[in-house]
Amino acid sequence: MRDRMLAGDLYIADDPELAAESARAQGLAHRINTSDPTDGDTIRALFTELLGEYGPGAEIRPPFRCDYGYQTRFGARSFANFGLVVLDVATVVVGEDVQIGPNVQLLTATHPLEPGPRRDKWEAAQPITIGNNVWLGGGVIVCPGVAIGDDTVVGAGSVVTRDLPAGVIAVGSPARVVREL
Repeated sequence: MRDRMLAGDLYIADDPELAAESARAQGLAHRINTSDPTDGDTIRALFTELLGEYGPGAEIRPPFRCDYGYQTRFGARSFANFGLVVLDVATVVVGEDVQIGPNVQLLTATHPLEPGPRRDKWEAAQPITIGNNVWLGGGVIVCPGVAIGDDTVVGAGSVVTRDLPAGVIAVGSPARVVREL
């Protein structure tokens, strides 16, 4: 099932191999979330072990949640405030110098619209890419398959359902470009 998941095909999430990988991620996230917040070295080491990439000077403030960890790349000097949720069934790439407000959700998971496959617990995912020097305001939700261009700002509480170009401000649900920067 892991190969199907990584390929973006339908898969069943409670497959034993995937369940073990998710349990590993949950264990590391628990250790991150219960670490002494003044012990930056331990937190950095745990994020480095958990994530596919944790760039130099990056900081994610606990609490943090993810599905697998190894599907997430968090760029150099990027910052995420409290409560980041990354459903990294597909890859999630956060560029360099990104600012992420509190309680942001990066959601790659999708589910079939047809009731039968959904009842049978099939799911899939689409990747998320966040460019360099992006600012996601507090409570932003980024949906599956979205790419956000460099230097873009997404207003607090927005729901990003489709790609956003570089150098714009987008707000709302669904997020719409309101002006260029």
